This record gives sequence, C-alpha cells and structure tokens, in this order.
Amino acid sequence: MGTVIMHDVVSLDGFIADESDNVGSLHDWYFSGDTPITPIDDEEYDHSSTGSPFRVSRVSADYVRSMWDSIGTIVMGRHLFDMMNGWEGHPPAGDHVVVVSHRPKPEGWHPEASFHFIDNIDAAIAKAKELAGERVVAVNAGDVGSQVLAAGLVDEVAMDLVPVVFGKGKRFFGGIDNQKLLEDPHVVIQGERVLHLRFRVRA
Repeated sequence: MGTVIMHDVVSLDGFIADESDNVGSLHDWYFSGDTPITPIDDEEYDHSSTGSPFRVSRVSADYVRSMWDSIGTIVMGRHLFDMMNGWEGHPPAGDHVVVVSHRPKPEGWHPEASFHFIDNIDAAIAKAKELAGERVVAVNAGDVGSQVLAAGLVDEVAMDLVPVVFGKGKRFFGGIDNQKLLEDPHVVIQGERVLHLRFRVRA
C-alpha cells in the first residue's frame, strides 16, 4: 500500500486559513512564478477556481509536479467538499477522493466521479489505500487530518510553509491534543515565498 501523507499550505504560526476559511496570501506563491506546474494547455490540473494558471518558481514546480503525480487518492472533510463543491468532480491531483462525512454523497452529484463518502476515519483511510494502490494517499490538513494523525494512520507530514503570520484561524493540526513526534525533515526545498518540508512520523 502507498504512503499516507498529511499535507497543506500553512502559515508560519500554523494556520491553513482564517476563521472564515479565507486563505489570504497563503497561496500567492502558486501564481507568482514563471514556471507552470503542468503544461499550459492542461486545463484539468493547471488552473485554480479563478481560472488563473498555476505558475511557480522552477524548484517549486519540480517539487509540486512530483507530489501531484504521486497521488492516487485525496482524503478530505465534508466542510471542504461543500466549500469547493468537490472541484466539480475533478480533483487537483489523483484519481479518487474519499470524503469523511456522516452525510451521503449529494443526490445526482457528478455520478461519473470517483468520490466515496465514509463516516469513519479508519474505514476512510482503508478505502483510500485500496483505491490508491501503490500511490500516495494525500490527507488534507485540518480537522480530518488531525484525526487521521491522532489515530496513528499518517506516515508523513508535508507542509508548504509560507512567510505570513495569521494570528488565528483554522489550524494545520486541527484540534489534536496529544504529542506526536516527527523525524527530522527528509525534504527541505526553498522556493520563492514558500519552503517545502516533509517529515516522517515516528512509529
């Protein structure tokens, strides 16, 4: 089975959004470089919700492209699914999405999309691994990510650390209340206005 990675873009003080789910300048680095993450005509992956192409520094493009290509399944919470309307059935990376939710998939919503709604963390990760095969399971940070980490189901933590301080908002590690030890970072890549970090979780 593939690696389970908890991942998101995060402020220096550990927030992935403000209290109203606005990301502010956290994602500016996605649009401030000169290198497309994917070919410019790849409309499925290379555009944000605003229609602007993702253009980052060369070093960030190489890292992000490799990361996205490795993903088989994304695991997300229902709040993010509702907020993004599930990317209209086309996730930014991977072929499958598992939504952790007590509510079922909306009736008639993109029946062709491989989106699976599961109300249990353990079952959600098991399904995500099954769908991903040898590829990566990418878990969105925040409340769901913290639950997966607390359950001991995360292999690595990946952060795109941005030099901004939020002060308050939605935490990368959600409401986790028990200490977790990580190894020294095995990936440290300095982009422009972002530092890419990856840590293995200690067993």
